[in-house]
Amino acid sequence: MDSTENLFPDSGFQQNDGFTSNLTAVNTSLLYTSLLSPMMDKTINILMIVMLFITMVSLGCTMEVTKIKDHILKPKGVAIAVLSQYGIMPLTAFCLIKGFQLPETTAVVILICGCCPGGALSNILALALKGDMNLSIVMTSCSTLLALGMMPLLLYLYCQGFSNLQKAVPYVDIMVSLVAILVPCSTGILINYFRPHYSKIISKVGLGVLMISIVVIGIISSVEIGGSLFNVLSPPLMTIAALMPLVGYAFGYIISSIFRLNQPERRTVAMETGCQNIQLCATILKVAFPPAVIGPMYLFPLVYGSFQLTEAAVLIVLFRCYQRFSRKWKSDTNSRYEPTNIEGGKADDI
Repeated sequence: MDSTENLFPDSGFQQNDGFTSNLTAVNTSLLYTSLLSPMMDKTINILMIVMLFITMVSLGCTMEVTKIKDHILKPKGVAIAVLSQYGIMPLTAFCLIKGFQLPETTAVVILICGCCPGGALSNILALALKGDMNLSIVMTSCSTLLALGMMPLLLYLYCQGFSNLQKAVPYVDIMVSLVAILVPCSTGILINYFRPHYSKIISKVGLGVLMISIVVIGIISSVEIGGSLFNVLSPPLMTIAALMPLVGYAFGYIISSIFRLNQPERRTVAMETGCQNIQLCATILKVAFPPAVIGPMYLFPLVYGSFQLTEAAVLIVLFRCYQRFSRKWKSDTNSRYEPTNIEGGKADDI
């Protein structure tokens, strides 16, 4: 194991040596050579942590205590939404890993992505689809808070389905990351409660920082990593990144239909189910795993995010077109069958 340890002797991940040993004892070919210089690696880590902090503060600014309380007292919609979020996506990730027979490190990455809670992007997509915004915000809040227990539990359960993954997940580091996100999220809730006039500004700034940071991190990583980036853009991973959000959108809508939620709630649950918190996932992968183990795979959530956004945009366009044509059809039908008097004029309203 000496050769393994020499790959990252000066990195800040000595606490993960046990994890690395567990993973590489099975397959040493899973280790990547150093792709980033120590300075660049630390820079990207700091950027991702700052991005996540600002995003979670802005997410907290969208949460209202009274609305959360109302949905907790009438939890049907939230319960169905959480069931969809933590039932469909991890199972989808598990099935796709089995179907494509992915190696250990890649399997862990896909599982973590599938077990992540919903992100702030889902609120914007639900708004574009004219969904139930109260349910959207409460669902995002609840899934984020529940992630502290659900994410490690689901990772543990699904890793039992693989012979080599039982000890491959750094649960302690993931738990620390999840606890850490509650601090900025709570800060945002307090800002929204005591200084609500600042909330909209912070939310807009947070969204802008998120978009800019994703582009900057993507460019820096692409330049530094170079050809190794194609590991993330391989056909199996591209297919998985395309299928996971699509399955989430479809089954989120189907499950909410089975439980007879209204149409705005169904569209909301669909968006909340298919949209994962990609910034949380990317930060966990980059910070919790040694660079020699994770390699360029911390960029997979960005690929996943691009697919979930593109597919959601297509659904939004189709929904808007359907609304427009259905209104036009109803208008034409009403005018065609509207009763008229003998002289050909329209009948008076009764």
